[in-house]
Amino acid sequence: MSDERHAGNVQLLGGHLCLDFANTVDWRLKDEPEDLMASYADLVAWSRHAGIIPEARARSLLAESRKSPAVAAAVFKQAIALRELIYRIFSRIAHDRMPADADVGELNNALADSLSRMRLVPATGSFEWGWEESGARLERPLWYIVQSAATLLTTGKLDRVRQCGDNHCGWLFFDMSKNRSRRWCSMEDCGNRAKARRHYRRTRASAGQEGGPCRQN
Repeated sequence: MSDERHAGNVQLLGGHLCLDFANTVDWRLKDEPEDLMASYADLVAWSRHAGIIPEARARSLLAESRKSPAVAAAVFKQAIALRELIYRIFSRIAHDRMPADADVGELNNALADSLSRMRLVPATGSFEWGWEESGARLERPLWYIVQSAATLLTTGKLDRVRQCGDNHCGWLFFDMSKNRSRRWCSMEDCGNRAKARRHYRRTRASAGQEGGPCRQN
């Protein structure tokens, strides 16, 4: 994974918005994971990158966050708590375990707040669901993420939720392969590293057979 990865350019490999949000931590299973979200501005950058808010909305949210830094800090804290909640729920599902009741209850609370922001808005010849437009609500990006988690839980094929097979990655994804055989968040990243490790082990084993025991580091 690139050392230059940040919230505004992180790969969106999860297949669902909520899983991509959970994946804003690099090397999650290491002793010292790398958090790609350090501020409210990072939340806005990721939301813009993920396509849930347009550029004009991003500018208005950043302007409001500068006017109300304490509120922005509180919303950012809420965003990180939501991210970790989503990770706990779907990482358990990825390992064929039911989410903890307390976590489902916490998501229900977030969902109740998000649903209260939904509105019917006119569309071509009908109406569709949208979000309230009054003011620059700093928590707006969270509404989309909560809705995505609830939608995946209620309509998705949860047996396709996976966790990357790399021992240090920990990223979540929705396996859309025909035979449900996807093992890695990305074949180009974690998949290639696994191939390189297997090749290295085979090479060492072969060298040991030909020339005696390999030197242990």
